Order: sequence, then structure tokens, then C-alpha cells
Amino acid sequence: MQGTVGINGKLATRHITPPGPGLAWKLRNLPNIWPGLWRSNLARALRMPGLYGRLYARLFRADGSIVDYGLISTRVVTTAFVSFVVDQLQTETSVFGDFKYHDSGVGITDPAIGDTDIETTDGEARATGNQGEASATVYQSVGTISYTTTKAITEHGLFNASTGVTLMDRSEFAAINVVNGDSIQYTYQLTVSAGG
Repeated sequence: MQGTVGINGKLATRHITPPGPGLAWKLRNLPNIWPGLWRSNLARALRMPGLYGRLYARLFRADGSIVDYGLISTRVVTTAFVSFVVDQLQTETSVFGDFKYHDSGVGITDPAIGDTDIETTDGEARATGNQGEASATVYQSVGTISYTTTKAITEHGLFNASTGVTLMDRSEFAAINVVNGDSIQYTYQLTVSAGG
């Protein structure tokens, strides 16, 4: 016995965006986005050169669900990093391209340009981020920190080593609650704008 079987139909794809954190969280977090956002947009409109950072986050829950928080902070490039850049322009060392180490914490003090570390570590190891470009003038590092206990994560820092050394940027945001087995993927972007 011989025969053929035919399959007929249509196949379509659809992009499914993970749900966000909800309107209440976004409103609580607005003070961590708005100050840096309006400043960077004003500088861009006036063609003023500068550095500004943006931090994005995605929560990967232990149960497999994902919450996409999107943009969570727009501050603060530190004085320590700016001084580091000036020093590197004079005497370059191998650590200049090492700003890829993500740390998180539970501190609640507003970021300041004088910060040299995150306020209160969460006790988890720093994650080594993947480096690249979001565009020709935007440096990007993407790192994922896994959590082993229940915490309310409220801050993030990007460093140039797995312990200590120079803090490029410290961000604060409304609490992202995690439990054992959860992880947060942080995407940090540093825009270096030309102008004059």
C-alpha cells in the first residue's frame, strides 16, 4: 500500500512581551528616572557633550515567569569614573575596558556623584557582564545576578573588577523583590555624546 499525506495550513509568529511591573511600581520609581531623563534630553537638544547612564532590568523568577521593568534609573555617572577617564588618557592601563562587573544592593540613599561603592551590598557575587554597543555612541554591559535569599533590591553599581576598585555608575530604584532562585538581568548603557 502506498500513499501520500499532505499538510496544509498557515503558520504565524507573534512577539510576546513579558509583562511589566505595573503602574504603582512605575509611579514609585519615577523619581529615579525623571531627573536624569530631562537633563540628558535637554543636553541633547542643546547639542551639549556629556556622559549619562541608563539602567534597564528584567526579573527572571524561579517559577519561569519574567517581569520586564524596562528603564529603571538614569543616574549617576560618578566623579571617580570621570577622574579615572582623565587619568587613563594620560597613562592607559588594561583596566580601562573592564567596566562590566554588575553589583546590586539594598541601600536606599540617593545616588551622588561622590559615591565610590553601592551603599549596602546584598551579599551576592558580582556578575560579569557581556560588553558591546547599543549604538555607535552608547556603551552597553548586560549582566545577570542570581539571588539565594529573599531581598528587596534597590540599587545597582557598575565596576571595573569583581571586587572593590572604581564605580562607574550607581543607580537606585523602587524595590524589586526577589526570592531564592530569582535573578535580575541588568542592562547598563553609558551614552557618550558629542557636541559643542
